Amino acid sequence: MQALEGVKVIDFSRILAGPYCTMILADLGAEVVKIEEPTSGDEARGVGPFLKGLSVYFASLNRGKKSAALNIKDPRGRDLAAALIARADVLVENFRPGTMDRLGLGYETVATRNPRLIYAACSGFGQTGPYRTRGAYDMVIQGMGGVMSITGEPGGRPLKTGPAIGDLAGGLFTAIGILAALQAREHTGEGQMVDIGMLDCQVALLENAIIRYTTTGEIPGPLGARHPSIAPFEAFEAKDGYVIFAVGTPHWERFCRVIGREDLLEDRRFATNALRAENHGALQPLIAEIARTRTVREWMAIMEQADVPCGPINTIDQVVADPQVQARGMITTIHHPGAGAVRLPSSPVRLSRTPSRADRPAPRLGEHTAEVLKAWLGLEGEAITALTGQGVIA
Repeated sequence: MQALEGVKVIDFSRILAGPYCTMILADLGAEVVKIEEPTSGDEARGVGPFLKGLSVYFASLNRGKKSAALNIKDPRGRDLAAALIARADVLVENFRPGTMDRLGLGYETVATRNPRLIYAACSGFGQTGPYRTRGAYDMVIQGMGGVMSITGEPGGRPLKTGPAIGDLAGGLFTAIGILAALQAREHTGEGQMVDIGMLDCQVALLENAIIRYTTTGEIPGPLGARHPSIAPFEAFEAKDGYVIFAVGTPHWERFCRVIGREDLLEDRRFATNALRAENHGALQPLIAEIARTRTVREWMAIMEQADVPCGPINTIDQVVADPQVQARGMITTIHHPGAGAVRLPSSPVRLSRTPSRADRPAPRLGEHTAEVLKAWLGLEGEAITALTGQGVIA
C-alpha cells in the first residue's frame, strides 16, 4: 500500500510547477490523470533534451501518471472533463486565474457538483491582488521575489539560481496545501480551494533576508558563497577545488585546533559568532590562506575526524556518482517504451510503512484516454470510437 492510494487526481497543469506537484502525488500513490490537448499535449513534451524522440525533460516531471487527451475547448470535451472532475478527489491546474472559469471548470462551478473536491490552483501571483492576471515564468518570479538580488558575487550581476526554484517551490507548496486539505476533509467531509502564488512562495523562502531587512533596515545583497550571519561558513579554495567549511558556534574551537590556529581562540575579534560575522573581512583571508594548503579530500578527512561540518562542491556527474546519493537510491532508472532506460532523480520521501514509488514511466500522449473514460465514466466501444473520430479525444 502507498500513502495516497485511492486518491484520484485530475491534473490540468503543464510545463513545470503543476506537473512537479502532481508527480509528488503520483510518487506517493495517487492515481494522477493528466488532461492534455489532443494534438500536442503538455508544452513540456517539446522541450529537450530528447532520447529517441522522448522529451526526457517531460519524462522527469510526469512519471507514474496517466494521460487522457481531451479537447476541453470542445463542449463535449468539457463535459467529459467535468464528469471526471465530479469523480475526483483533487484537481490541479496552473493556468492564469480566470482561464478555468471561462471554460466552465472554475472552482465555484465544479464544487457544486463535487463538494468534496480539493481544487488546487498554482499561478504566478495567486487568485487575488493587482498582479493576479499577469503571466509568470520561473525567472520572472525569482527576480520579483528578491532571490536574484541576493544570489551571486558582491558587486556582480544578479543571477538566477541553478534549479528553477520559482516553479519548484510553487509545486512543493501546492502539494503541501493539497495534503493539508485532504487531511482537513477527513474531519469536515468538505473540500476546499488551495490558492498558491509562486511569488508568495519565493517570499516565504527568503528566511533571514527579510528578517534582516525588517529588523535592521539593511537591504541584503549577494554574498557569494558565504552565510550572512555565521562565520566562517562559506566555500574556500583548496589545492584542487573548493571546500565548504560550515563552522557554527559549537565547532569553532575544534576548527581552530585542527587548522593549527589556536591563537584565533584568543583573538577578541572572533570571540563570538556575532563578532566573527561582523569581522568577516579580517577572518576570511586568514582561513583562505590555510585552505589552500590541502586538497579537498584532505580537508574533508580532517574535518570529519574533528566533527566539523565540511563538504565539496560537486559537479552534477559527481552528485550522480556520490556514494550517499547511490545508497539512498536517489537516481532511479525508468524504462520508457521506444526510448529505453532513462536515469532520473528519484523521490526523496521515505515512508517506513507506505513507501513512495518513482519507477513508473511518464505517459505517452493520450495513452490512457480510453482506459480512464471506461474506468471512471463507463464509456467504451462505439462511444470511444465516435469521440475519437470527432476529435474530442485522442
